[in-house]
Amino acid sequence: MVVRDDIIQEHVARQSPVRWFYLAIAWLAVATGAVGFVLPVLPSTVFFLIALWAFSRGSPRFESWLFNHRLFGPPLQAWRRHRVISPKAKVLALLCMASSLLIIIFLVAESWPLPLAVGIILALVAAFILRCPSRPAPSPG
Repeated sequence: MVVRDDIIQEHVARQSPVRWFYLAIAWLAVATGAVGFVLPVLPSTVFFLIALWAFSRGSPRFESWLFNHRLFGPPLQAWRRHRVISPKAKVLALLCMASSLLIIIFLVAESWPLPLAVGIILALVAAFILRCPSRPAPSPG
């Protein structure tokens, strides 16, 4: 019996610890995104983007499932195809980030370093979100 090398390499790749690491990240992100889909204080799209990225490295089948999902797929498709974030998603993300920072400031932190660090990170993320276009660029012609 002759076994092709590509079949062996594919089997090894499927059993790779790195693949399982990417799958763990992806499923954790999907779970967090699903919670965020229900709770308005937690953004979901960013977690689904992380899941899509991790699935693309760990499981093409799950990547396709998430990318074509009836509820979660359209924003992921818009991002991958056009690098756009809808105005609604931008507003929701910014509100969630502001709410999170306020919770940290008033309920969690006992001194200034934590709110400062979180504030800087959230400001950078907000700048990135606001920099992204809200609609695809018009096609030439």
